[in-house]
Amino acid sequence: MVEALPSLLPILAIAPAQLLRGNGILSQLPKYLSRYGNKALVIAGEKAKQATASHFGNTTLEIIYAPAIADCTDANLAILRQIVQQEKPDVIVGVGGGKVLDTAKLIAHQSQLPIATVPTTGATCAAWTALSNVYDEQGAFAYDVTLDRCPDIMFVDYDAIATAPKRTLVSGIGDAIAKWYESSVSSGSSQKTMVIAAVQEARILRDILFQKSAEAITNPHSDAWREVVDASVCLAGAIGGIGGASCRTVAAHAVHNALTHLHQTHGTLHGEKVAYGILVQLRLEEFQGNQLATTSRHQLLKFYEEIGLPTSLTDLGLNQVTLAELEQIAAITCQPNSDIHRLPFTVSPSQVLAAMVSTTSPITATV
Repeated sequence: MVEALPSLLPILAIAPAQLLRGNGILSQLPKYLSRYGNKALVIAGEKAKQATASHFGNTTLEIIYAPAIADCTDANLAILRQIVQQEKPDVIVGVGGGKVLDTAKLIAHQSQLPIATVPTTGATCAAWTALSNVYDEQGAFAYDVTLDRCPDIMFVDYDAIATAPKRTLVSGIGDAIAKWYESSVSSGSSQKTMVIAAVQEARILRDILFQKSAEAITNPHSDAWREVVDASVCLAGAIGGIGGASCRTVAAHAVHNALTHLHQTHGTLHGEKVAYGILVQLRLEEFQGNQLATTSRHQLLKFYEEIGLPTSLTDLGLNQVTLAELEQIAAITCQPNSDIHRLPFTVSPSQVLAAMVSTTSPITATV
């Protein structure tokens, strides 16, 4: 009798092994890093490097700084792998925004080294997740890599995050709130316990952001501000960890990824493009006769205007975009490997194009 092979469900990387939060906790960075060994390789942008340098002044830990990077690209990854081979660090430390953190996580994954993440803005949940997005040399999204685990330790220093421009947290709100609109449409009818839990967490996340975002961006360091930072940096990441890929990225992120192929969008932040992508996704749902999507879109339009998220192509700086460029973006959005195919209905490039140019359509518009 042949024994049946074990059935392995998808492995979930849910959360960092340790999460440290508080004001001024970067002072504890050397103590925790020393648990992994005697040498740390710090991957950071120039400003983020300055934010952490003072905390390494009185430590026996040997600190190696990698050259400052701006994007997670194959070329930068190759340079960093060479540095790892030469320096043989015991731990990788990523300090900065989403692209720097994605780079550090991927290098640690490829080198099989521990990884510590230090977000310096509230713009994304990259410090939390077991995922890295890789871009080409022109700044366009190329591919993503699923990592074998979330970071070993994550530091959320509210003092450091408070020094970032307000726009970064607004962008983080746009990225985080997408978790509800994407997970609910792709997985809202799931009967799987972990997915149900993730979708409900996404609903709670949305409600927190609706209730507290306006106060948070007006009053940094307030209780509301701290809760919104936690929602954007931590809870958004946990939802994707618990629910899996379909609770992370659907049409809104597919639109973001396609938009990165237009150089005119490189001045806008990740969450700003994702926020616009949510409106595109809701329009696509409206094309299916979903009246709830119409109500949701207009609720979001009001929210976006209140806190400063883009509602249209013009808001993204694309007021001079050509029809040919929009057709290209719509086609990229619908490529075979696109996350848009996690929608429960088929979408064509022409529908995406129609949705992209009608994100602010009045509620009385016929669909």
